[in-house]
Amino acid sequence: MKLHLQSTTKLYNGVDMPWLGLGVFKVEEGSELVDAVKAAIQHGYRSIDTAAIYANENSVGKGIHEALAENNLRREDLFITSKVWNSDQGYEGTLAAYEASLAKLGLDYLDLYLIHWPVAGKYKDTWRAMEKLYEEGRVKAIGVSNFHVHHLKDLLLEARIKPMVNQVEFHPYLTQNELYSYTREQGIQMEAWSPLMQGELLNQPVLQAIADNHGKSVAQVILRWDLQKGVVTIPKSTKAHRIMENASLFDFELTSAEMEQIHALNQDRRVGPDPDHFDF
Repeated sequence: MKLHLQSTTKLYNGVDMPWLGLGVFKVEEGSELVDAVKAAIQHGYRSIDTAAIYANENSVGKGIHEALAENNLRREDLFITSKVWNSDQGYEGTLAAYEASLAKLGLDYLDLYLIHWPVAGKYKDTWRAMEKLYEEGRVKAIGVSNFHVHHLKDLLLEARIKPMVNQVEFHPYLTQNELYSYTREQGIQMEAWSPLMQGELLNQPVLQAIADNHGKSVAQVILRWDLQKGVVTIPKSTKAHRIMENASLFDFELTSAEMEQIHALNQDRRVGPDPDHFDF
């Protein structure tokens, strides 16, 4: 089946999640963000990813509501993700944080709610709250972010519901081979944050050669690689032309040799913290 901008992957609980979304990490509240969300939705994006700690849920919500009205769309046409921050983790804190995110976004439910980081001693109680929200129909899908294999295995010892998504740092310099294999075995959808390594990969020679071969940008090649790996991807941009460019992924295909070339670039190199060593 030929993919397009609104193509989805089916999570193991039957919920359809778009392969491509707009990330808004490090974008401040204000008109620039409102306009970016509106531009993405107008151009055909249906997935927006935010988080409580980004402190921009109000503007994301404003962009969503204006875009729905201007493009004659329904809330159900969109897939909205947010995340519970570390200081709010625990059972009661997570339930309260969910309500706070909904209020800021101006929504009745989220499509996906994630545990942002695996805070030791807290993430199991946090997960119990996520399960409650899910079982009550308050959220369509629940998952985690920045969980290593050992975090997932530990969570699954007591979880009644398996996470549907694990959103992690993933790009050609960090291919997360063990985690990638484990999530596929478990039916947990992997999702890439910082897929372009915050711009560090845009002049990479191997990627540039592949991009030249297809008449595409390096960013488009990396995002296409994500999709062909079966990884949901959420590149960040506030520029309308870049948002449109990042979505132009469906008129070319990387060869198996090119996929292997890109995979071989792995250096286990992160731009963000290691989930085993974070202090926030």
